[in-house]
Amino acid sequence: MQKNISDKMRVSFDLDEVLFVYPKTHKIEEPPMFPFNMIFKERLRLGTPELIKELQRQDYEVWVYTSSYRSIRYITTLFRLYGVRFDGIINANRHLQDVQRDKKKLLPQKMPPYYHISLHVDDEKVICSQAQQYGYYAYHLDEEDPEWKEKILKYAGEIRERLEKKKNAKK
Repeated sequence: MQKNISDKMRVSFDLDEVLFVYPKTHKIEEPPMFPFNMIFKERLRLGTPELIKELQRQDYEVWVYTSSYRSIRYITTLFRLYGVRFDGIINANRHLQDVQRDKKKLLPQKMPPYYHISLHVDDEKVICSQAQQYGYYAYHLDEEDPEWKEKILKYAGEIRERLEKKKNAKK
């Protein structure tokens, strides 16, 4: 398990169809300037940098948890073009190395509790449906929703309250 666990609540986001969206179906942020727009083909859902920065201002740790094999350096560099710095990034390679390792039984493609992530935002119904079984909260996001940022901020606040009540009840 991870060491140096932060007291801050961790929120993670999937990339594909959550933060990276298709411009014909979703409103997007302005692409990076040339030549970066040629290197980074993905397009960010409109409001992504604003939401991540607001979560961090509200004292959440914000992570990426993706089943893609994009390198951590690639993800870091792309988001820095938008002024965003994540508190942690888990890609498929890191997940396989940390979580799956040499286990014979195939584990789910995402295990947020392993990284002390309390809330994970994903477009995959199966990932969201596994939340209760594996001990995390999930927010299902896939369609265009002009209020997605507000809904996630509200839900994160509700989860933080629940977790604080549980923690205080144990004392």
